[in-house]
Amino acid sequence: MKEFETYTLPNGIRGIHRRVKSGVTHCALVVNAGTRDERPDEYGLAHFAEHAIFKGTKHRKAYQVNCRLENLGGELNAYTTKEDTTIHATTLRGDFAKAVELISDVAFNSTFPEKELAKEREVIIDEINTYKDSPADMIFDSYEDMLFAGSELGHNILGTKAALARYNGDSIRGFIARTHTTDQMVFSSIGSMSVSAVQRVVGKYLENTAKTQREFVRVKPQEVEPFEKVVNKHTHQTHCIVGARAYDINSEKRLPLSLLINILGGPSANSRLNVVLREKNGLSYNIEAAYTPYNDCGAVAIYFSCDHHNRDYCRELIDKELQALRDEPLSARRLSMIKRQFLAQMAISMENNEGYMLGAGKSLLVHNEIDTLEEVYKKVQAVTAEQIMEVAEEIFAQTSTLIYH
Repeated sequence: MKEFETYTLPNGIRGIHRRVKSGVTHCALVVNAGTRDERPDEYGLAHFAEHAIFKGTKHRKAYQVNCRLENLGGELNAYTTKEDTTIHATTLRGDFAKAVELISDVAFNSTFPEKELAKEREVIIDEINTYKDSPADMIFDSYEDMLFAGSELGHNILGTKAALARYNGDSIRGFIARTHTTDQMVFSSIGSMSVSAVQRVVGKYLENTAKTQREFVRVKPQEVEPFEKVVNKHTHQTHCIVGARAYDINSEKRLPLSLLINILGGPSANSRLNVVLREKNGLSYNIEAAYTPYNDCGAVAIYFSCDHHNRDYCRELIDKELQALRDEPLSARRLSMIKRQFLAQMAISMENNEGYMLGAGKSLLVHNEIDTLEEVYKKVQAVTAEQIMEVAEEIFAQTSTLIYH
């Protein structure tokens, strides 16, 4: 039996399914539309639209949308990123058809009544205020805004209070019509049903949606000069990001860079930066590294927080680790351990069926295929110490820095 099976509906919506033994099913409609697809006068609209689709449809009032799966013990939710919007549901196996029907209803039949939109604006304003109280969150958006200056990738997902006040049902309908086209959609699922059974259910509720095609292309961000900026935020601690532009989601160097970032500041307590800043020197409680690949570019960010007087010493230690990775290849023994750790983390994450399902949908959306764990294993094992050293040199030869002080 194949790990994943795919299908395509007549209107162009693609589907991907994995059959597992479970009494629970997870499914999602993944749309290749996010905040980078907003026009300058639409900032924050993708996220507002994601909230608004739950506020009533041609067939249901808002409370009926909220209760449809929850009364059965299931869940319905959604999220927006810079490049995609996802509506997802979790139910018992016997309620799978109800989940598909509800996702279809909110995705294609939402009515955006102004009374409900007014309430949702207040919810998002509260979300914006909460976000502004968290410098550890804000600094990432400020960093990407500078790293991708002049590009739609730069602005934050939530938008502004003033912009929210302008948006109405027509604004949302216009954005969705332009960006949520069927050629940019994947329906992903995981559960104990066969792919033929899944396709029948998904087809019943989604294939009658008119076929639509995207009429615009994303513009790759222009290069920017490395920067170093200090922003006085009067915070209790210093918050700092050190990073650079990186490879896009289709780059062959994406995997060596992923390994490099995992070595530096991945989730394990033995990551190099966690060991040197936290374990050996007690300088920082929060130290992490992340690589975010986008459609046509990417970003790496090393984030830490510390007492103000420790900032320069933390930077010195981080720069020393980056230089070491650029100057000397990893030993065969160390490289083998790193690969084993990376693959184990991946295998363990796949035990989470919901996360696995969402990742498979995004992969099919972007690559039109998905690697099996065995294929990923082979690719990871093929990465060399020289390749990791090469990407370390390319990415970290010149870095940019943003500091909240």
